[in-house]
Amino acid sequence: MDPDDHVCLCFHVSLRKIANFVARENPRVASQISECLGAGTGCQWCVPFLRKLHQLHADGKPMDLPVSPEEYAKRRARYRTTGTREVDEGNNGGASSGDGPPREDGSE
Repeated sequence: MDPDDHVCLCFHVSLRKIANFVARENPRVASQISECLGAGTGCQWCVPFLRKLHQLHADGKPMDLPVSPEEYAKRRARYRTTGTREVDEGNNGGASSGDGPPREDGSE
């Protein structure tokens, strides 16, 4: 995902905005990212991705989501239609072929 691609599609919050917010504010928990232009408070599709980004920041790793914006939007459309997330069985954190990364506690 490129820095200017939207993570929160409801409120058009880009990866760059989230990364800058997290670097500046250093949120203690992932839910505090919602203070960045309301990210994650609309349809809540992006909440697992926001958790993943928060964990990357906490681990001192670069904030990135290994999914194309087109695939991300397609998955969100399925989520909006069905209300369910598909779970990826691979080892990539669920971000490239499933609908979201694993939860912070490691469960799917």
